[in-house]
Amino acid sequence: MNQQLKLKIQESLSAVLPITGIVLALSIILVPLEIDMVAMFFVGAVMLIVGMGMFQLGAEMAMSPLGEGIGVQITKAKKVWIMAGVSLLMGILITIAEPDLQVLSNQVPSIPNHTLILTVAVGVGIFLALAVLRIVLHIELSAMLIVLYIGLLSFSFFVPKEVLAVAYDSGGVTTGPMTVPFIMALGVGLSSVRSDKNASSDSFGLVALSSIGPILAVMILGFFYRSTEGSYSGVEIVNVETMRDLALAFGHELPHYIKEVAISIFPIVMVYLIFQLLTRRYQGRQRVRIMVGFGYTYLGLVLFLCGVNVGFAPVGTILGRELAATDQSWFLVPIGMLIGYFIVKAEPAIQILNRQVQSVSNGMISAKSMNRALSIGVAVSIGLAVTRILTGIPIQFIAIPGYITALVMSRFVPKIFVGIAFDSGGVASGPMTSTFLIPLCIGACEAVGGNIMTDAFGVVALVALTPLIAIQIMGIQYQLKLRKQAKITKPENLIPEDSDMIIEIEEE
Repeated sequence: MNQQLKLKIQESLSAVLPITGIVLALSIILVPLEIDMVAMFFVGAVMLIVGMGMFQLGAEMAMSPLGEGIGVQITKAKKVWIMAGVSLLMGILITIAEPDLQVLSNQVPSIPNHTLILTVAVGVGIFLALAVLRIVLHIELSAMLIVLYIGLLSFSFFVPKEVLAVAYDSGGVTTGPMTVPFIMALGVGLSSVRSDKNASSDSFGLVALSSIGPILAVMILGFFYRSTEGSYSGVEIVNVETMRDLALAFGHELPHYIKEVAISIFPIVMVYLIFQLLTRRYQGRQRVRIMVGFGYTYLGLVLFLCGVNVGFAPVGTILGRELAATDQSWFLVPIGMLIGYFIVKAEPAIQILNRQVQSVSNGMISAKSMNRALSIGVAVSIGLAVTRILTGIPIQFIAIPGYITALVMSRFVPKIFVGIAFDSGGVASGPMTSTFLIPLCIGACEAVGGNIMTDAFGVVALVALTPLIAIQIMGIQYQLKLRKQAKITKPENLIPEDSDMIIEIEEE
């Protein structure tokens, strides 16, 4: 087996294994599941692990170099309309292929799948173009985020409540394993041709701004689709008695995902071929590597979606339904928090983020402390999400104070930490959140007789909110440590010379 693929599958295994263990324990202790359900769940989990591993490797091989190459080339063009147009087009195409978004669209009962996916994709494309223009025009990220979020939160009071939670969730799921590598690489490509002191910090923030677009787009869509126009059909697990029945259950759905994924990936491959034909940027082995990467991406996405939708997610719905139907429905809160603690701990992208912050802070903010803060924060977020289901608390009562807190903090935190914090919201709400927690919340909402559209959705949004605050707290902690040590030693000995932190501290 390819060593890189083996490593990616191991990372995926570490992400899925804790949830698998928790489900197994619950099926023995609290919610006895039939053997056919457990068998479907485990086969789905295996497909998800292998598929996620292949997909992440493929995205790294194909999407990252493509994103960086496009970023460099459109910057060299020095024409604003070209930068905005290319960013808009790529934002739409990449988002359409995002697996987390496809999982969410399958869960939303009142909006047709393709309508929701296309709406979100257009929102990402428009705001990715704005994010690129921000870098080109040297607009401060914090100021732009404050203006956009104030407008977004104000507009939310006029949006039909049935679609509001879905809109907030859309912002979290769009920044997934397909979109993030491309957008982050695009930012690196854009900033690589600049030599000013803010180039490195400006490379962050594209994901943050891109996640605002889908929220606004789905809010607008909510005026056209109401919950009365669709009904949630519930979830059914195919009854299987033999291994042959098990194989047929997955085999029956596989052709659907083979076709669906091919339609999603094809436009991106065509963009790469046209880009290569015009620029001749990639040579020899790199061209082969990118095409192999697209192959991994395609196969991984097919396995991922089939495993999730047929075997993995339905068990989450059943567990949520059964746990919430008992006399001790409040016990679902600590169970949700436990799941949240392990989900964020096991997300491979979170580990990359933690190492990035440790590097930026020159070791003052350790990966261990980042892990602990994010795990606790996301656990609290999921506890709040489950509490919303049991009590019917509107999502604005949590989201608005949370975003206001994050935006106020952004005025007192080093610039580079602001970009990392707002980018990381989508990182925390990774594949495991959309594939297991949303079905769990839908099942719980069904059991208590709540409104699925207003109460069950919103969990992804709350998970995405936590890192905005947690990482900025780390940034403030870093700043305080830096100033404390500056009293006894020279600042240039504390951080690397190429960091723009020292310039920012001195200016303050």
